[in-house]
Amino acid sequence: MPRYEYKVVPAPTKGLKAKGVKGAEARFAHAVQELMNGLAGYGWEYQRAETLPSIERSGLTSSTTEWRNVLVFRRLREHDAEAFAPELLPPPPSADDNPDQNDVGTPAKADTADAETAARSGKNTDEKSEIKPEVIADDIDGAFDNGVEDTDNLADTSSTLKALAASRNPSKSET
Repeated sequence: MPRYEYKVVPAPTKGLKAKGVKGAEARFAHAVQELMNGLAGYGWEYQRAETLPSIERSGLTSSTTEWRNVLVFRRLREHDAEAFAPELLPPPPSADDNPDQNDVGTPAKADTADAETAARSGKNTDEKSEIKPEVIADDIDGAFDNGVEDTDNLADTSSTLKALAASRNPSKSET
């Protein structure tokens, strides 16, 4: 179903002077003709003329009803949502297309193999996944990281921090 946009313009109240146009009635018709042809040049189609009431102020406290003559035009909408057809992008290239090339955004073969192995075993290898500190092993002695640094020297720390360190790492706080 076509959709239209409408334009309402005031009807001319006075005729236009033109060469060869004589009389008030002919001048008025010429004014209406020029208005209609001018809007038709922009794609507007004449629909109808209307006489509508307009309440206007008259003086300080009163108001009067003035009757206004308007002309109604319409045209098809240019930017209609139904006519909008977005451009579909091609699908991204798959890993099977060019396995020999190692682009900047493409992981190395070893990383891909690790990811496939983790996917088969059900492990999440996503970088955004949450990593729990008690699961990460310390590289030096294989102990687990509890988030508390230097728990060996607790002489200068407050009792609250001592209690926190003791709760997180009971083996070091007992010594």
